[in-house]
Amino acid sequence: MTPTPPGRFHGVGVGPGDPELITLKAARLIEQADVIAYHAGVGKRSNARRIAAGLLPAGVIEEQLTYPVTTGTTDHPGGYAGALADFYEESAARLAAHLDAGRDVVLLAEGDPLFYGSYMYMHDRLAERYATEIVPGVPAFLAATATVACPLVRQTDVLTVLPGTMPEPELARRLAGTDGAIIMKLGRTFPAVRRALEAAGRLDHALYVERASMPEQRWLPVAEVDADSVPYFSLVVVTGDSLNGRRSRSQEQQVAAEAVTGSSAEVFVVGLGPGPEEWLTPEASAALEAVDHVVGYGPYVDRVPQRVGLVRHASGNTVEVDRARHALELAKAGERVAVVSGGDAGVFGMAAAVFEAAEDPSYAEVRIRVLPGVSAVQAVAARAGAPIGADFAVVSLSDRLKPWPVVERRLRAIADADLVLAIYNPASRSRTEQMATAQQVLLEHRKPDTVVVVGRDIGRAEESLTITTLADLDPAAIDMKCLLIVGAASTRVSRAGVWTPRFVEG
Repeated sequence: MTPTPPGRFHGVGVGPGDPELITLKAARLIEQADVIAYHAGVGKRSNARRIAAGLLPAGVIEEQLTYPVTTGTTDHPGGYAGALADFYEESAARLAAHLDAGRDVVLLAEGDPLFYGSYMYMHDRLAERYATEIVPGVPAFLAATATVACPLVRQTDVLTVLPGTMPEPELARRLAGTDGAIIMKLGRTFPAVRRALEAAGRLDHALYVERASMPEQRWLPVAEVDADSVPYFSLVVVTGDSLNGRRSRSQEQQVAAEAVTGSSAEVFVVGLGPGPEEWLTPEASAALEAVDHVVGYGPYVDRVPQRVGLVRHASGNTVEVDRARHALELAKAGERVAVVSGGDAGVFGMAAAVFEAAEDPSYAEVRIRVLPGVSAVQAVAARAGAPIGADFAVVSLSDRLKPWPVVERRLRAIADADLVLAIYNPASRSRTEQMATAQQVLLEHRKPDTVVVVGRDIGRAEESLTITTLADLDPAAIDMKCLLIVGAASTRVSRAGVWTPRFVEG
């Protein structure tokens, strides 16, 4: 007897709510299905089934996949995540039984199957075992923008889709750094979302849309929404056009420059420390609270909390002087500006770049104030013990701004002088050989058992500290997240840690 071939699995988007927004292909597959599956909350009707109800064929088998929990508590030993994992496994088994019996299964998904939907969890478990097809659907946010009749983004505008469940400071930061935005997953998160919009300066241009494309849809400004009335089927639209009617940033600078006569222009150059908030100095925190603009390399700008009125200017990692000029221009125009660096801004940071750009006579009236931060070498040394308790030198292995022969010459001089050596920028994706070369250069002057400390991501959750020797150091294990401290001849490893004596024998 010939075995029955398995059925086909279809993930079908049914759109945001209006049955007329179901695509022709989705409608055809629903009408031809042997099994229609859909998700539903405990004690609730499936919204996806409601949308597609008029297309379900007579006699079709229905599989309602009812969540065991939504946002409530559970006594499952694995908690909320464990309860859902078991639910998805059981649901996949139910659908697999139909597929094995040769039945075609259509799993209905509100909006689009792969956009914040439950379909994807079934896809993860079934797509490798059965022939699978995904039919896209109209996402809720497109129905919402049609409802408010506002263009979402134009030309080179950037659109960001954000879940309202994000931590409030992170949500505010991302809202401040994009043109258009969609915020999903509201409900109980709405108060935090509203505060994040206000901190990002986007509240006045944020629109709340509820049950888009459904008969009961409504929309109004976020500032006018009663937080207690917000259902799950709602979202926030922040359009790229939220900047329309406002002066461009360059226009604002020009107006400010014309208005400033004889006022003091100033740029703060701020060291943010290696990462933890508690390593940011009070002086640096006060400066960041006082400025209206933060300029810097993207990951460092991201570390500054968003607040009302703060404008971010993030850029890449190789345009230090360009961003310094931008900061000076802002200050010259009367703006309050901070340039940020990781660690200490004066140690391979933005301070030197700002002073370099300020050599231009046009910035003669701009004052530069450098605010120190905890440097990476201090952080690694503190984790290890006291390896820089005596004379030490600091070298960057990056040859982007200096020839490699200069780096080698300095390494030899430091090794010959028997100084403790801190190595910044030991490797990158494009620089994979320098660390191995540096190791060989140092071994020409130092004993193989010279102590080496390798700190990676010190001060962050994923930090690690390795104590090894110069001979046993594995250059292939070193990357840009590492800082190395190579000890002097007198550097010791004791029960308490690594330390270098303050005294030197003649």
